Amino acid sequence: MTAVGVLLSGFSVGMFQNSLMGLDPFQVFAHGLYVRFFHQTDFGTFYLFLNLAILIFDLLCLERHLIGIATFINMFLLGYVVDFSTWLWKAVFPQPGIGIHIFLLAAGLLVLCFASAMYFDGDLGVSTYDALALTMSERMKKIPFRFIRITTDICCVLIGVLCGFAGGIRPGIGTILTAFCMGPFIEFFRRTITKPLRRDGFRRSKTTA
Repeated sequence: MTAVGVLLSGFSVGMFQNSLMGLDPFQVFAHGLYVRFFHQTDFGTFYLFLNLAILIFDLLCLERHLIGIATFINMFLLGYVVDFSTWLWKAVFPQPGIGIHIFLLAAGLLVLCFASAMYFDGDLGVSTYDALALTMSERMKKIPFRFIRITTDICCVLIGVLCGFAGGIRPGIGTILTAFCMGPFIEFFRRTITKPLRRDGFRRSKTTA
């Protein structure tokens, strides 16, 4: 589940980027900080150190069981999958029209949410950013995960836009849809597919043993 989730996540981000309808909330946050404070270095180096800083915060303040092998795969290997996916979709749709842009946005969003649910319930760690909403959800059990995720995504968008507005960082329709849809969609996929898949898989393994 973790391997499939991480791979699908990388492919979905490539689809999302080729839709040209806005960055996802965390990317708006990262690009905004980069444009405002760290533009003298290359973005790849900045992005790695940003994730390392968030990882340290996660280890000190959040639930450590959310940090695992999938966390480090996301940090160090996911970018290569995203690069390949971005190249692939450009090759498949070299001159996309508005219909293809909408398809890539919608499909990318759905696949990203499903992929997130897969590696959340794979239980081998989550991305440094995902750990924030999951920890808050575990500690504030009366508030559904979807509302917490919407809140963290909106905060990322606001901070990113405020920091990077002069540098051209603007939220697109894809940013808005992602901010309001990822939490509910992830929660839906976890409830209907990934949690039952993991639970039934464990039951079958025990029966076989």
